[in-house]
Amino acid sequence: MSTMEKHLFNLKFAAKELQRSSKKCDKEEKAEKLKVKKAIQKGNMEVARIHAENAIRQKNQSVNFLRMSARVDAVAARVQTAVTMNQVTKSMAGVVKGMDATLKSMNLEKISGLMDKFERQFETLDVQTAQMEDTMSSTTTLTTPQVIHALALQ
Repeated sequence: MSTMEKHLFNLKFAAKELQRSSKKCDKEEKAEKLKVKKAIQKGNMEVARIHAENAIRQKNQSVNFLRMSARVDAVAARVQTAVTMNQVTKSMAGVVKGMDATLKSMNLEKISGLMDKFERQFETLDVQTAQMEDTMSSTTTLTTPQVIHALALQ
């Protein structure tokens, strides 16, 4: 595993951890809201105010974790693209060397086989690029409603 792939793994892991932290903050926010409600029912407004401040802080923390997760996902996508391009470049270099040797011998079967391999490499690149675009658009789609929700709460 290359160092870029290790960094990619670590980035993806960090993004997941940030998402988990965001969910944890959401749960804590809900718990604080329940405490606010109970304190208001008991008529204890000072305690209700403290719990409300805690709920707001938890919500802000949750949004910050999500925002950071989205940024880390974006970086991971760029690293994934770099890793993929590096792999394709190496494959293409090998194919070109093979084509040179084959063209020297002018064996049509070998030429055809190498061209097929070359086309498969580009198809693989197209699939991986499409997957990265889907990942990026889903990341944007997931974070945009959170931003709108956070703005609505302010």
